[in-house]
Amino acid sequence: MTTTSNLWTNSDLRLQASRELPGLTKELESDKSERMERIEHGTDLFDEMKQRFLSFKKHKYMQNLELYEKLAKDQAPKFMVIACADSRVCPSSILGFQPGEAFVVRNVANMVPPYENGPSETNAGLEFAVNSLKVENILVIGHSRCGGIRALMSMHDDVETSSLIGSWVSVGMNARVRTKAATKLLNFDQQCKHCEKESVNCSLVNLLTYPWVEEKVRNGELAIHGGYYDFVDCAFEKWTLDYKESNPIGKSGKVAVKDRAFWF
Repeated sequence: MTTTSNLWTNSDLRLQASRELPGLTKELESDKSERMERIEHGTDLFDEMKQRFLSFKKHKYMQNLELYEKLAKDQAPKFMVIACADSRVCPSSILGFQPGEAFVVRNVANMVPPYENGPSETNAGLEFAVNSLKVENILVIGHSRCGGIRALMSMHDDVETSSLIGSWVSVGMNARVRTKAATKLLNFDQQCKHCEKESVNCSLVNLLTYPWVEEKVRNGELAIHGGYYDFVDCAFEKWTLDYKESNPIGKSGKVAVKDRAFWF
């Protein structure tokens, strides 16, 4: 009796599965159609990109041909900008940099690792900008709602992370520690906002660990600036590192600033 019942049960399951198969097939076909549509939409995006390029060529390149012919031979930017890779934070769009005006390096959370950390794409760009291009200003720009800073603030002080993002943002661990100490009564979002600015100052201090940067700053040939872009309220804050005040304690992670300005 039990065997017969099981056979009927198995048969019913097979019958139910066969009835559901057309629906499953339709669902898979729908998923495939959606994937194809996304691929085709990607093609549309490149078509739009093509039109933007052609518009740039017609309205900017051709109308400023003398400038672009000069830039084709050489570049002499006054600024190096270190900004976040976040798609909402484009220095050229925000601050109006034109071609040839700024040498830009972007990474997760706009971090500058200290000299002793060894080679990275960020300090390779730094070396080229300072020693070859001889920029006169370095501007490190932080921003609101930074995912890299949230990742940093979510880490534990005594735990090594195995993720690539975690390993990178740990460069700003000093900023995290100082933020935690200064914002104990604030909620997590407020702590993150504090750290977004603190990490910029941490990067300014780290810049001074590079001998050729520190030498040029000391000789007045190079100025180091911090910036913070709040894209929620569309506001920008700028400050300049005060080398004379910061240098004696700079290696301990503290920084004095001057010429602080708010642009609304």
